[in-house]
Amino acid sequence: MLRVLGTQRGTEETQSFTEMFSFLFLFVKLCVSSVHLCVPTFFPMKLNFADLIVFENDDYILINKPPHVASLDERTTDRAGQSIIRLAKAYNADAQLGHRLDKETSGILAIAKNPEAYRHLAMQFEHREVTKRYHAVANGVHNFDGISVYLPISPIKDGTAVRIDREKGKVAETIFNTLQAYSTTTLIECMPITGRMHQIRVHLMCLKAPIANDPTYGGKPVFLSDVKRKFNLKQETQELPLIQRVALHAHSLTFTLLDGTEQTFVAPYPKDFGVLVKQLEKFA
Repeated sequence: MLRVLGTQRGTEETQSFTEMFSFLFLFVKLCVSSVHLCVPTFFPMKLNFADLIVFENDDYILINKPPHVASLDERTTDRAGQSIIRLAKAYNADAQLGHRLDKETSGILAIAKNPEAYRHLAMQFEHREVTKRYHAVANGVHNFDGISVYLPISPIKDGTAVRIDREKGKVAETIFNTLQAYSTTTLIECMPITGRMHQIRVHLMCLKAPIANDPTYGGKPVFLSDVKRKFNLKQETQELPLIQRVALHAHSLTFTLLDGTEQTFVAPYPKDFGVLVKQLEKFA
């Protein structure tokens, strides 16, 4: 009798375990087949603000902002709850951003450590005395030599994009120079004279040179198969773009410090932008 009872109990436990395993297997299978439901497309690692600093004195901090991190707090923050302003204030309670970069844009960003430094930099931005140089990889082969785009901009939709608006738009000017032309793309230096939202992106669209992987303004992704001859992709393998964000990097910033010294601060390419440029150069 005891044996019979023990066997039945063991059978019930085995069936219960099998049912639980089957449920877990189906759940994992569902996650794999619907990755976008179970895994975020980008989950930024916790950042150490000190690691981002390229220059610091008593008045300013210059950082190399990584991509995918917002400059200011967003209405719906990412799961890591990170923003540059939040990280900066944890490092220095009086920190204020001197300007902003789009969330996907990497590069040099100035932060004031005290009110006097903030006003000093704000006045330079207002009088257009700050020199900003961005690097962008654009679709197509272009030869720009000091090309100036002077077209007014106004926001559209819910304020997440802009358009050229000759009637009601705000003045916007950007100067473009070709740094290197590749087989299907071009590395371009962009110098915004004004500081409108998405100014570089929409102005390059007007030159029929949209930034790579910028679908909002007509930019298409760049694949290795586009530039490498005899590229073979394994069967049942999906090719990913060489860069999975808007290919725009704030390369340098020049302004005058409180002591009257003019200084240029440079932000090296982050890994993704550096890999993109390296591959384009390799197979040019």
